[in-house]
Amino acid sequence: MDNDILRIKGGIPLEGTVKAAGAKNAVTKLLVASLLSNKKCIFYNVPNILEVEVTIDLCREIGSEIQWNREEGILEVQTRSLKTTYIPQRFSGANRIPILMIGALLGRTEEAIIVPTAGGCKIGQRPVDFHIQALEKMGATIEYREMRKEGAYFAQAHRGLKGCTIYLPFPSVGATENTILAATRAKGTTVIKNAAIEPEIIDLILFLQKLGVTISVDVDRTIRIQEAHQFYEVEHHVLTDRIEAASLAMVAISTKGRVFVEGAEHHNMITFLNTLRILGAGFEVKKNGIEFFTQGALKGGVHIETDVHPGFLTDWQQPYVVLLTQAHGTSVIHETIYENRFGYAHNLKEMGADIELYTHCLGCKECRFAAQNFHHSLIVKGPTPLSAKDIAIPDLRAGFAYVMAALLAPEVSHISNIAYLDRGYENLVGKLATLGAQIERVQKKEVAISK
Repeated sequence: MDNDILRIKGGIPLEGTVKAAGAKNAVTKLLVASLLSNKKCIFYNVPNILEVEVTIDLCREIGSEIQWNREEGILEVQTRSLKTTYIPQRFSGANRIPILMIGALLGRTEEAIIVPTAGGCKIGQRPVDFHIQALEKMGATIEYREMRKEGAYFAQAHRGLKGCTIYLPFPSVGATENTILAATRAKGTTVIKNAAIEPEIIDLILFLQKLGVTISVDVDRTIRIQEAHQFYEVEHHVLTDRIEAASLAMVAISTKGRVFVEGAEHHNMITFLNTLRILGAGFEVKKNGIEFFTQGALKGGVHIETDVHPGFLTDWQQPYVVLLTQAHGTSVIHETIYENRFGYAHNLKEMGADIELYTHCLGCKECRFAAQNFHHSLIVKGPTPLSAKDIAIPDLRAGFAYVMAALLAPEVSHISNIAYLDRGYENLVGKLATLGAQIERVQKKEVAISK
């Protein structure tokens, strides 16, 4: 699969119907949460993506029995007992899931839990300090040690975990999830202040409530979790991936097409849909999804700052910048979540985009990267035609932005490192081809011969 690349000839309006898959950022965390009990859990709307495959391998490694019907999107998992609490080094850097194993397993075993360092896309620093500080406050002992070429975290709670009040300095999604998982087996009540409240967090909370956990969310980013004493079998439908839904929407609008995204959930896309209204793009919410289309020239002049939910999602901004290259006027994007999220802009500029990066905070939101010399603000002017380019994908969301840009270029582009896309998008080539895109997955040697 590493030898596969995408061949894309753009310039075609995309039209038709496509179904958005289950959310990558939800299902992987739900799989980890299933480890809290020995009961069977059945998940529906499971996307057939590499990230799920890696997480399943990880869960099987420690004792989970898993059956995955990829075609039907149904996954059954049961962890009757743990056969090991050591996550091998081969999972180091695979994704961000191993660190969550600490919270999930601390209350289920007295053995030391060993997990490799966290991985994922290289889009900026994603330290686990908040995770560790929260778990240590609950009674865990966590130590970082060097092991061979990679480091690992050693965690244990021989005296058990105790509920307490935890304030997160930043509403980190991962730290919130890890603390919630640990709190389900901690004595008494745990209160998380300044918690993340993303839709994927709420989906995790809904699953845990079915599992037997008493858990609530207050309007001030406070989550309360009581110790669970009994667990139950669960059936759970994974929410739709709001990142994929928005990505497909932007492809439709930028190519001047019309696409109905089945499964797109209105209540999880309010902020994104507002930005489309400002641009002058069209959408129509229907019973089982949202239809996206153009209705005249796109109007730039927008100012967007990424933020934690319910703000503008950082994973929306890469394709949105591509969309802005087709809008009339000058627009500003201020990235406040990751300091290195604009690494993809260089290739877009070489394709013809009028983009400039800035180290200053071009916005009014409080930003952790102020005066730190990171290029975390961007100005884009449009409309500009884009030309084809051969590009190597650096991370998942940048990858989709490149695919989208290639679909706007009338010539042929080749995109490599598509394993990043496989991590988070189910059958992306098939879905885009269904909408009329001239896109195919080929081997590198075929491209070399054709040249």
